[in-house]
Amino acid sequence: MTKPIEGFSKLTKNQKIDWLTTHYTANPEAAKILLKRYWNVNEDVQKLHDEFIENTITNYYLPFGIAPNFLINDKLYAIPMAIEESSVVAAASKAAKFWLDKGGFKTEVLGTEKIGQVHFMYHGSKEHLMSFFEQVHSKLLSDASSITKNMEKRGGGINNIKLRDKTDALDNYYQLHCTFETLDAMGANFINSCLEQFAKTFKAEAQSFSIFTEEEKTIEIVMSILSNYVPNCLVRAEVSCPVTELKNGNTETSQQFAEKMVQAVNIAQVEPHRAVTHNKGIMNGIDAVVLATGNDFRAIEAGIHAYAAKDGQYTSLTHATIENGIFRFWIELPMALGTIGGLTSLHPLVKLAMELLGKPSAKELMQIVAVAGLAQNFAAVRSLVTTGIQEGHMKMHLLNILNQLGATDEEKKILTHHFKKHPATHNAVVEAFEKLRNTK
Repeated sequence: MTKPIEGFSKLTKNQKIDWLTTHYTANPEAAKILLKRYWNVNEDVQKLHDEFIENTITNYYLPFGIAPNFLINDKLYAIPMAIEESSVVAAASKAAKFWLDKGGFKTEVLGTEKIGQVHFMYHGSKEHLMSFFEQVHSKLLSDASSITKNMEKRGGGINNIKLRDKTDALDNYYQLHCTFETLDAMGANFINSCLEQFAKTFKAEAQSFSIFTEEEKTIEIVMSILSNYVPNCLVRAEVSCPVTELKNGNTETSQQFAEKMVQAVNIAQVEPHRAVTHNKGIMNGIDAVVLATGNDFRAIEAGIHAYAAKDGQYTSLTHATIENGIFRFWIELPMALGTIGGLTSLHPLVKLAMELLGKPSAKELMQIVAVAGLAQNFAAVRSLVTTGIQEGHMKMHLLNILNQLGATDEEKKILTHHFKKHPATHNAVVEAFEKLRNTK
């Protein structure tokens, strides 16, 4: 039985690998070779990657792809995407090409306000607490001035601090609800530093507030932390064209195709089971660009899914209408991104991704990412209401299956040609592969 290890983090990388492979793999030497195969040959680059997180033993590769031909606000982009799922980059590229000669994507940032909160427990008069907050408000700001000085020089900083009574949800629970502008930084460290200073000032000043009782002076700070739900940090992306331009290469008329697209989106708006999968497809595009640009895709996921349920039921993030012969398809969602700080200035491929996008501001990146999500959703819904999702997906997945089977380059060429005209189910690929092998 493997015993717990003390001081694992203090071991060298090779010592960690020796211990791990000895205790947790069937073939330690083979596992060591595999892990080291993914090390970067450049020692400085590898050292950089080693220091991104704790206990690093190797690098984990994801494909870094490009979806070209995105016309966004009359500017052409080639969008980098880091993702392992087949068909995502192809679907995004196909949607970009579809809308290229129809005016492309139009986007707008509706807000950039971010949120943080100091959560605390207070036992006493609500009127006393409000009076205290009104008195201490200016000191909360002045005590944080050393933190906010540089951000304010760039035009950002603290927007507002409000006292919120949450005792209807939890006994004695209150919060300082704070809003911020962080410009091109995602701003997590800035916001959290401000919040912790607010908490320190708030707790200390309570001790000398004259009308507080001894019990009221004992404000219990529970935690001070930013929120990844940013409903006022919003971006909108849209495509539209006359219904007559929606040629789809099948037997349906453009009107029938447009109506089915609207119906499919409407179903996702009223049926949560469909909405989750519908929005997952949107996140295929969003996460891929967020990851490629060194941003926090978990934070983006959490905030966007919360926004999808903001009215009490989880629903579609996209919308579609037909009005006066015009088909419109759009998305509106919260997104807190950064283009400076963190991995954006450290990871070599992230820096390249930013360069490929023209070194965008945070606002510009919000719009690019929203477009990737909208394009992905358009491509997915389009497939669903026409050929079905499996035809395109399985053909993109074909190479993965053939690689699992150990197909040679010549066999891949033959079978790829074969499945251009046949459904590429997993069983069909295996059967065709075995038949090809047996005829040699």
